Amino acid sequence: MKSYPVFLFDLDGTISESAPGIVKAVQYGLSFVGIHERDPRKLESFIGPPLNVQMKKLYHMSDEDIVTAVNRFREVYETKGILDCRPYPGLDDLLEKAVSQGHTLAVASSKPEPFVKEIISHFGFASYFSVICGSDIGDELKKRATRDQKARIIQKALALLEKKGFSPSFLAGNTVMIGDTFYDIEGAKENHLPSVGVTYGYGSREELEEAGADAIASSTEELSSILLS
Repeated sequence: MKSYPVFLFDLDGTISESAPGIVKAVQYGLSFVGIHERDPRKLESFIGPPLNVQMKKLYHMSDEDIVTAVNRFREVYETKGILDCRPYPGLDDLLEKAVSQGHTLAVASSKPEPFVKEIISHFGFASYFSVICGSDIGDELKKRATRDQKARIIQKALALLEKKGFSPSFLAGNTVMIGDTFYDIEGAKENHLPSVGVTYGYGSREELEEAGADAIASSTEELSSILLS
């Protein structure tokens, strides 16, 4: 893969090992609508996509139950779960090296934007990123969060980079998306961007390959060698 000047990073499963806080909050939220989920694979599938999309997909929940579960999720997540996470080992070195080599970095996450900014700041990574963006905090409750949300967040990140002085034509040919699930790969494709999938997060190599990732990294060290070679 060629070297790209601009990197767009997903957050959960790519920068942040965020399962502990999210899983506990999901279990809590679902319990209020009578769902007592214990399957770790189902619970981890909530890491990345919008909560309302995944609740509908897995349990065919009513809109009313989704609002209840998301609100209860946030009761726990916003007070206890949001910082129950850690950056993947080696990410700090990768980000520092990328910036020192002149790359421009951005975060494009489906997580509500205030949460994204709080986590990136908590990790001490804010200075590495020219743009940090996420979804509107009300999207999951107002049914605006859909399967194609990641594509819209990527568009938002690109628009913010344009405001930083990058031309659309430059970004179109010089930006790569990095993420751990097919949502990230599909979002990149919808924006005509290449992508790198990472298997150290919460998606599988199979789903990343099927989605059409241009390269796949199994560790932060391998990701660094792909992006900074």
